[in-house]
Amino acid sequence: MRILRSLREGLKKTRENIASKIDMLFRGRVIDEAALEELGDILLSADVGVRTTEKLIGRLRERMRMDGIDGFEGLIASLKEEMVSILSGCDGFVIGEERPYVIMFVGVNGTGKTTTIAKLAYRLKMEGKKVILAAADTFRAAAIDQLRIWAERVGVDMIKHQEGSDPGAVAYDAVSAAIARGADVVMIDTAGRIHTKGGLMEELKKIKRVVGKSVPSAPHEVILVLDATTGQNALSQARIFKEAVDITGIALTKLDGTAKGGIVMAIKEELGIPIKLVGVGEGLEDLRDFSPEEFVEGILG
Repeated sequence: MRILRSLREGLKKTRENIASKIDMLFRGRVIDEAALEELGDILLSADVGVRTTEKLIGRLRERMRMDGIDGFEGLIASLKEEMVSILSGCDGFVIGEERPYVIMFVGVNGTGKTTTIAKLAYRLKMEGKKVILAAADTFRAAAIDQLRIWAERVGVDMIKHQEGSDPGAVAYDAVSAAIARGADVVMIDTAGRIHTKGGLMEELKKIKRVVGKSVPSAPHEVILVLDATTGQNALSQARIFKEAVDITGIALTKLDGTAKGGIVMAIKEELGIPIKLVGVGEGLEDLRDFSPEEFVEGILG
């Protein structure tokens, strides 16, 4: 229950934006077509998205017709079930059997990518895994230093080159070092990308090709780190990154800092990319596996 409580705390702003409004408007009221339209407005205000909102309202309308749902408790129970259904397939983050297991992290500047890597490295180390970090963001010396500080704090190895070096070479050396040292996991930190710049996306594709030379199946995961506070802009980023580098999962950061956590549902429904990790605080332990049931309970409970 500790994880559920922590996630509930992180979702407080979103819960106030959704559950509190639903409670205020619909408790003790007959649920009719007008109520469903108002519910749709509430969901849109939390960045659930037009397509996903229409799907949810349509399913609720069908339940009303088939099952006779007309009260507050029935509405909440049905809404929870439909939200969980949309988020099915988001089952958290699991390391596969391949060794070394190579994880590439991508995303625009300011999303919390490097700290997400550090938090996941900490978790994996606590699980007994040997982790190597790759400082493939070579455009800024500060980025290399930031990852080095986190690596020292967490207590894991890091491979780095000089500022301005080829990011692909750093990634290649990190995978080679992991093979030589018997490491379980390699986590590659790439530069924050301006998602509209095609040339930068090509470089991410190059990093993917390079690590595949050492481990043919690598990278095994490409995690897109998104800032939940950016709302619909996060959806736009996810769409472009998916087209460029075949994203396998999303880490959604700063979920505790937004009232628009409904973007989780929009991403899953519109792009089919599973949400695997969520950040609900600044501490090393504040990176959680995403659970549809816990998320929905956190915003509607």
